[in-house]
This record gives sequence, C-alpha cells and structure tokens, in this order.
Amino acid sequence: MTNSADSQPTYQDELDTTGLYCPEPIMLMHNKVRDMSPGEILKVVATDPATTRDVPKFCSFLGHDLISQQESDGHYLYFIRLG
Repeated sequence: MTNSADSQPTYQDELDTTGLYCPEPIMLMHNKVRDMSPGEILKVVATDPATTRDVPKFCSFLGHDLISQQESDGHYLYFIRLG
C-alpha cells in the first residue's frame, strides 16, 4: 500500500532505524511494539531497502496491519497498526 506524504496516518509512536541494516530494524520493531497497545499506529523510518521485504512479512507474521508504505529519497516510511 502506498500513500502520499500529505495523507500520512496519525501515529502514536515513531521508530527511526535510519542507517541500520537487517536484522536491526526488525529487532527494534519487535522491542517497540511490546511497549504499545493493540490498535495504536507505529511510524517506522528506515534506509535499508531490505525493509521493503521484511516489514510486510513482520506484519503478516505477527498479525499487524501495514496501513501505509512509502519511499522517498532513499527513505522508507511504514505505518503499522498493531494487531
């Protein structure tokens, strides 16, 4: 799913994984979602192109909803509604 930057969802928490490479972004996401409640939205910022594969799999495996995935200037933005 892709949305424009103008229509970014409202989110409750943000995780910046800029400069980190697999598996660090996913490991940090695991830690962050533990501190959040179901239904909350997490914004993840990444620069690792592998996250385009890993984040959707993370969401699918753990029952979260990837509500937006965006790419701009080498940065990847993900908005995830926790299941």
